[in-house]
Amino acid sequence: MIIGVTGNTGSGKSTVCLMLGELGAAVIDADKLAHETYSPHSQTWQKLVASFGKSILTDTSEINRRSLGQLVFADTESLTTLNRIVHPAARKLAQEKIKHFQAHGAKVIALEATLLIEACWLDLVNNVWLVTTPETIIRRRLEKHPRFNNEQLTMRLKAQLPVSEKMKYADEVIHNDGDMAHLAAKVSELWQRLKTGEAPHR
Repeated sequence: MIIGVTGNTGSGKSTVCLMLGELGAAVIDADKLAHETYSPHSQTWQKLVASFGKSILTDTSEINRRSLGQLVFADTESLTTLNRIVHPAARKLAQEKIKHFQAHGAKVIALEATLLIEACWLDLVNNVWLVTTPETIIRRRLEKHPRFNNEQLTMRLKAQLPVSEKMKYADEVIHNDGDMAHLAAKVSELWQRLKTGEAPHR
């Protein structure tokens, strides 16, 4: 069973995946996979530099994610270019990770991906869990995050599908608007449904 855990920035996907990991799932973070593709002088790195210029590089030739983010989230065309370069490479790594965990006997794999739907990765998973949180709570959670100021967060949220659209693809919706105990109880409930075969299956 492969669960696609998705939701907009700041919704609590990572927390849900941490809980799933504690329950026994193997966890794959698509965001980290995307960053792996940025390694200096890799094919993806070369395409990014060719598309956005050397201003996105640090002094050690690494991709400066903050500089890149400021470029792409302010311009729809640039964001489309970034996704066209990075998504196929990250997808390939995700498929390799899935095969690795399956070969080592993993019964449940959680694939955390903000853009699971937008990147057309639904075919990689059997179950979609959508984590939702009111934007006011998201902003409160991320107001001190070093990667975002208020303007950058607004641009990032606008670049993602609205929750109402994502719900059309979700098998389960986790409303993360309470405390941690409430969230843990919901994840535990869904986990038990998976283990007993009661969860929907694509």
